[in-house]
Amino acid sequence: MLNLYQMEYIQLLGGLLLLFFSGDYLVRGGVSLARIFKISPLVIGVTVVAFGTSAPELIVSVNAALTGHPEISIGNVIGSNIANIGLVLGLTSMVLALPVQSDSIRFDWPVMMLASVIFYFSLADGIVGAWEGISFLLILSGFIFLSIYRSRKLHKKQKPLPDEKIYSLGISLLFVTLSCVGLAFGSELLIRGASGIARMLGVTERVISITLIAFGTSVPELTASLIAAFKKQTDISIGNIIGSNIFNIFAVIGTASTIHVIEVDSSGFAYDVLWMLLFALLLLLFSWPFFTNLRNYRHLKKPIVLLGTQGGVLVRWSGFILTLGYLYYIYTLF
Repeated sequence: MLNLYQMEYIQLLGGLLLLFFSGDYLVRGGVSLARIFKISPLVIGVTVVAFGTSAPELIVSVNAALTGHPEISIGNVIGSNIANIGLVLGLTSMVLALPVQSDSIRFDWPVMMLASVIFYFSLADGIVGAWEGISFLLILSGFIFLSIYRSRKLHKKQKPLPDEKIYSLGISLLFVTLSCVGLAFGSELLIRGASGIARMLGVTERVISITLIAFGTSVPELTASLIAAFKKQTDISIGNIIGSNIFNIFAVIGTASTIHVIEVDSSGFAYDVLWMLLFALLLLLFSWPFFTNLRNYRHLKKPIVLLGTQGGVLVRWSGFILTLGYLYYIYTLF
């Protein structure tokens, strides 16, 4: 018979394996859908892939809100958004340089930052109510519609790469659907194992939600981004993270607060939200063309670059700083 510790570790390992394979097929299905509907992989990353990888956050936060654990509901989203940039993008860009399209800098990042700021002020009174949740969902709907509209209008039809396989619409949708289910179940197994081990060690609920649970629900983003990067679909890697952070606030908090009012101690999360905003600013800074072309001083004379109309690159040193910053944040929690 297996003891309790062994069961927790088996769930942890099983969750990781399920997340890995689900992330692989989510990227395959997402890229195929991008080609079928003549939209960019970036938009697929910001919408379809981001929604799929945010499914664990949605399940955990809604369940936490309904069962009377609002701190887990809020902490999961804040911790996951921090982990997505600091850990996921940090590790991914340390493995492989990630080109950042100008569209990410000029359109997707501002929406992510707007979501973060709105979320910050929503928590100010300690209550996220139904009307705020409905507003979040409406803003998200507008963002998705505008993303698809801009992509179809601005991007030319893309020819598939020689090693890139395009599946039928039915198969692509099946891959995406089953992958989302796999990510949800895999994350659930991972959370159970991690949370069980943490409770045995006597860690508080707030710290569990921001660290272990947030990390567990960010593993889908990590696997999807790494797999997309290795498949040379770097647009999906970047789009997945920015889109996931947008979904985490507008979809996860929006749905959870619409179903059940979320009441928390706002002062307790003020520190964490400020870190979330800091990582969002660091992502913009490291994605800015000027900082990825420091040796080319000609860019200083080109306002078009300073306005962010050209893309940058997340390189290894910026990934190292993001990862180091995330580890330091986790250290401060303890």
